[in-house]
Amino acid sequence: GGLIVCGMLLDKWGVRVTGSIFVGLMAVGAALVYVTISSKSIVDSGYSLTIAYVGCMLFGLGSEIAGVAVTRSIAKWFKGKSMALAMGLQLAIARLGTAAALLLSPILVAESEAGYPLNVTNRPAFVGLCLLMLGAVVWGIFVAMDAKFDKQAGTTDKVETAEEDKFKFSDIFKILGNKHYLLISLLCVFFYCCIISFKKFATAILIPRFGADDVENFAQTASLMVSMIPFFTVVFTPLFGTLVDKIGKATTWMITGSVMVFAAHIIIAFAPGDPIWGYVGIAILGVGYSLVPAAMWPSVPKIVPEKNLGTAYSLIYWIQNMGMMTVPIFVGKILAKVDGVTDVALLENAAINAEYIFIGLGVVAITVSLLLFFSSKKNPQLKLDVPNNQK
Repeated sequence: GGLIVCGMLLDKWGVRVTGSIFVGLMAVGAALVYVTISSKSIVDSGYSLTIAYVGCMLFGLGSEIAGVAVTRSIAKWFKGKSMALAMGLQLAIARLGTAAALLLSPILVAESEAGYPLNVTNRPAFVGLCLLMLGAVVWGIFVAMDAKFDKQAGTTDKVETAEEDKFKFSDIFKILGNKHYLLISLLCVFFYCCIISFKKFATAILIPRFGADDVENFAQTASLMVSMIPFFTVVFTPLFGTLVDKIGKATTWMITGSVMVFAAHIIIAFAPGDPIWGYVGIAILGVGYSLVPAAMWPSVPKIVPEKNLGTAYSLIYWIQNMGMMTVPIFVGKILAKVDGVTDVALLENAAINAEYIFIGLGVVAITVSLLLFFSSKKNPQLKLDVPNNQK
């Protein structure tokens, strides 16, 4: 619920004020976590976990809204221009950061015979805090540039409108009553659950499926397969964004990406056990993961008034989070039944049963993207399939 309220504040106060508040929350939250796990006195007090939870909560709330603020800013700066490419580049950089964190954290934290002492576990937190401080400086530069942009363009950060057009709480229901917005929101949740929720359990699925002959030593290979996913998005999301900008057909690309993700899960579930099929499935998953966001996120400003964009993007993230909170519960229950089991056949059967959930989600994603495609054809005034670049 907080995410929705903050999205409303984004529309009411503007990107610069609201974004600055939540970038600050990210920094405060990260600093709180770092100080907590670095201080022996706080750890000895017994309150360290509670304080760290508060820090993580502040960081999480700040990062969600900061992400919405960035997306809304791109929609503003690149309206009628290369919006899909801009959003694709933003997603690629974000995924590169995720991949870098996964790769660097084990290097920064080395296990010793004594376990993980405080002066070791706080290293990733310190590096993250330093990066956030650098990010805060970059945000400050953006705020200055955005203010200059508004001055030159004669616009305002708060999207000032006539009194009858200003944002009202009832606008939330108007947004949710927009069938095209609902279809994009549903596509977002079902599509992302096929990938982000899958990544949580990927090694537990890939090892029995493609490493049955050498389960113990295949764990590293399975981790390598999973780490490929963000790197595919780094390469392909900007490229697909350029295609959407130049030739349009956004709803067609959404269908194509959904079909690719569905096909990837079919391969992961039913292909022969040779590891090459695991790589093929993950590669197709990664390309599909790049294609749909490149077409989907730039479509939102075409169907939602600019004064409601902050709320609209926040609602999508909220709906997405609800799905990604629910799906792992069901997948986890399936895999929990074979926790501690060494029988490869039972492990593989559980992995396939888990894949049925992702296959089902893929079917729903394809169905929703098809509904959006046909609805776009019936409502050409929305220009969902028109190129973003306007001469």
